[in-house]
Amino acid sequence: MFRIYRQPKRGEFFLLGGDTAQGGSDSNMGGALSYSQLDFPIVWDFPFTVAATVTPQLHQLLEWIYSVTLIAPVIALERQNGGASEMERLRVMNRWGHYRLYVSRKFGTEDGEEETEKLGWDTNNLTRPKLIGDWRDAFDGEVCVIYDGPTISQHKTFISNKRGRPEAAAGKHDDGVIYSAICWQMYQTERPPVVRDDYEQPYQRTNFMV
Repeated sequence: MFRIYRQPKRGEFFLLGGDTAQGGSDSNMGGALSYSQLDFPIVWDFPFTVAATVTPQLHQLLEWIYSVTLIAPVIALERQNGGASEMERLRVMNRWGHYRLYVSRKFGTEDGEEETEKLGWDTNNLTRPKLIGDWRDAFDGEVCVIYDGPTISQHKTFISNKRGRPEAAAGKHDDGVIYSAICWQMYQTERPPVVRDDYEQPYQRTNFMV
C-alpha cells in the first residue's frame, strides 16, 4: 500500500529509496525524499510480498510523480533480496525516460565517488557503515521530516548489537531505516535537472490510487 502525506508540487525533485524483500514476514518498503523540502511525503509498504509484484506499482508511482512535478525523480532499490533485478525491470519499463535510475558509487577512491555499472544501492562491508552512519547523524539532527508512523517506530528499535553492528532489534524490522538512509545518500550526490520554463507538460494525472 501507498501512504501519501502531502501532494507533490510542480518543480519538486524527489529521491526514492527502497528496501526489497522476497516474501515471508519482511516488507517491500520505501519512501520518497523531497530534495527541497527535506521531508518524506510518500511511503510504500507491501508486507508478505515478493519484490517482483511491487515493481509495476513503483513504475506507476514514478510516472505519477513526474506527471505532477515535471521533474524526473531518481530511484534506488537496495540491490540485495531481488533489488538488482527489479532495478533492471524498471530500466526496461522506463520507455519515456520519466525517471532516473541510481547507479551505485565506488566510495573511498582517490578520484572521489566514481560510478559503477550497478543499478541501485549496493550494500556491502564498505558502504553499510557510511549508509547507516551518515543517516544516523541526519536523523539525530532532525534534518528531515518523517510523517510515517511505522518508519519512525522502526528507527526507535534500531540498535547496535554486541559486535557494534547497527541492526533491527530481535523480532523487529529495519526497512524504514534502510530506505531513509538510501534516500539520504542520494541527497548527497543527485541533483535536479535543469528544466526550461517553456517546457509543456505532456500529460496530467490528478490522482494516484493508494
